[in-house]
Amino acid sequence: MSKNIINFIITIVLAYVLSLFLPWWSIMTASLATALFIPLRKVAVFLVPFLAILLLWFVLSYFLSSGNDFILAKRIAILLPIGGNPYVLMLVTGIIGGLAAGIAAVFGKQLSIALKARIQA
Repeated sequence: MSKNIINFIITIVLAYVLSLFLPWWSIMTASLATALFIPLRKVAVFLVPFLAILLLWFVLSYFLSSGNDFILAKRIAILLPIGGNPYVLMLVTGIIGGLAAGIAAVFGKQLSIALKARIQA
C-alpha cells in the first residue's frame, strides 16, 4: 500500500482511539504522530490528515445525530448562518477538525525535518 493510504488509515484509527479518552484536540496529536513516523511529500502532508479527520468527524457526527433524528443538529444549524441544514453543519464540523489535523501534520513534518537535521549535525 502507498504511504498516503497507510497514513490515512492510521490517522483515522489513532484519532478515534484517542478521542475515546481525550478531548477534541487529540486529533491533532494523532495527525502529528502519523506525520512524524510516516513521512509524506508536498501537499499530501496536509491533505491526507485533513481528509481523514474530515471523514471521521463527519461520520461520527452523522451517527450521533441520527440517533435522535437530527433534532439537535437542526437546532444548531438554525442558529448558525448555514440555512438550517444539519448536513452542512456536519460538513463544517469535519472541515474544522480537518484543518486542525492538517496544520498539526504540517507541524509534525517540520518537526521531523528539524530532528533529522539536528541528528545529522
